[in-house]
Amino acid sequence: MGLLWLPAQPNPIPMKILFLGDVMGRAGRAAIVDRLPSLRRDWGLDFVVVNGENASQGAGLTAEHARVLLGAGADCLTLGDHAFDQKDMLQFIEQEPRIIRPLNFSKVAPGRGVKIFDATQGRKVLVTQVLGQVFMKRPFDDPFSAVETILKTHRMGAAVQAAVVDVHAEATSEKMAMGHWCDGQASLVVGTHTHVPTGDAQILSGGTGYLTDAGMCGDYNSVIGMEKLEPLRRFITGMSSARFTPAEGPATLSGAYVETDDRTGKALKIKMIRQGGVLEQSAP
Repeated sequence: MGLLWLPAQPNPIPMKILFLGDVMGRAGRAAIVDRLPSLRRDWGLDFVVVNGENASQGAGLTAEHARVLLGAGADCLTLGDHAFDQKDMLQFIEQEPRIIRPLNFSKVAPGRGVKIFDATQGRKVLVTQVLGQVFMKRPFDDPFSAVETILKTHRMGAAVQAAVVDVHAEATSEKMAMGHWCDGQASLVVGTHTHVPTGDAQILSGGTGYLTDAGMCGDYNSVIGMEKLEPLRRFITGMSSARFTPAEGPATLSGAYVETDDRTGKALKIKMIRQGGVLEQSAP
């Protein structure tokens, strides 16, 4: 009697994905190094995305600091409008495929705006990032058409088991619009850039996990991660006298945790994450 062949069945165990918001300076890097390895172990994480946009002196990411974040357990680093503020990233991003720059950045920019990564148990996770256009200092290409093309080309439940979209934007309305635009086509749409965690984590009607802003991984006893004195001086007097410098007190890791269904890629659960520092703590 011949052996009965059965097709491989989708993994019934949800994939557990952690997204951490903008790493801010030395304090943010230290918090990632101190806490991420144990979070991966204790929460059984399958894939981790970290936005490294401000990890180096609060503006951009150096190759050295990228290696630190990846070595601490990040599977992928996303950037943002400060992607190439640290000049060595222009070359390093070509050498390190785990770093994603904005998809709708300049067409001649080095690096890539989307990549499919290997996660645990043979799963595939797509990660992409787009820059918003509203209130940003320079006009970028249309983020909506850019991300639509990517998600239609790499459909969840077929080409990939999950898809994560980082919306690096200023306006909450634009981030919300992107969430609804991607609803049903992405596992998680999460905002970055403004460094303040929002309280609207939800699963949208089409099955996409959504959070307007993940917040930052940095010292919240600050002005969006910067030492308070110089920002206060500029607000009060309208004049500057020094550079902004990242605050270096105890940092809070802020972000979103999502569990996804391999068969559809849709979110089954989403929770806001806050670990360490001065904010109220939150875990899966």
